[in-house]
Amino acid sequence: MKIYGDIQSGNCYKVKLVCALCNIPHEWIHVDILAGETQQPEFLDKNPNGKIPLLVLDDGRSLNESNAIINFLATGSPLIPDDAFLYAKVQQWQFFEQYSHEPYIAVARFINKYLGLPDTQRARYESKQAGGHKALVIMEQQLSQTPYLVGNSLSTADISLYGYTHVADEGGFDLSLYPSIQAWIHRIQQIPGYVSMK
Repeated sequence: MKIYGDIQSGNCYKVKLVCALCNIPHEWIHVDILAGETQQPEFLDKNPNGKIPLLVLDDGRSLNESNAIINFLATGSPLIPDDAFLYAKVQQWQFFEQYSHEPYIAVARFINKYLGLPDTQRARYESKQAGGHKALVIMEQQLSQTPYLVGNSLSTADISLYGYTHVADEGGFDLSLYPSIQAWIHRIQQIPGYVSMK
């Protein structure tokens, strides 16, 4: 299988991390977003949405959207709960990540890290801070009660949220305010097979 992505993107890194933890062989193809490579006809033929990550299977079928990809790749592994309710809880956190977390933390990080926090983007950057902290508070509350987001075991819910949370400081979010999140980050980094974003 081939995976098109940029390892510095939290959404792409999630896929790389699942592949590492599940020992999934794949070919990683780097795509430069800032150079407009996702908007080239060759890429748009594979994914008309023009976004990464993109998974292309050996038989030619493709899948986009990071959480759909990681859930597909992790099927049959301990990262996906067997219990239907617990799997729904995983998906609940993944929807939270896409709607209440990523739009704030990932966007603030992009403006700061990729764009260099230009004056023209400062107001937008600052507008993302309150929403990002709200999401981190919700995560902190859960992680103060359980070691992982869905109970006692690592799941794709954790990987979905870990992607951008562990580099949230690059978006201006002080993680020292969230000791349970910090402990969770450390816990994930100690898992056999872990690979870093760097």
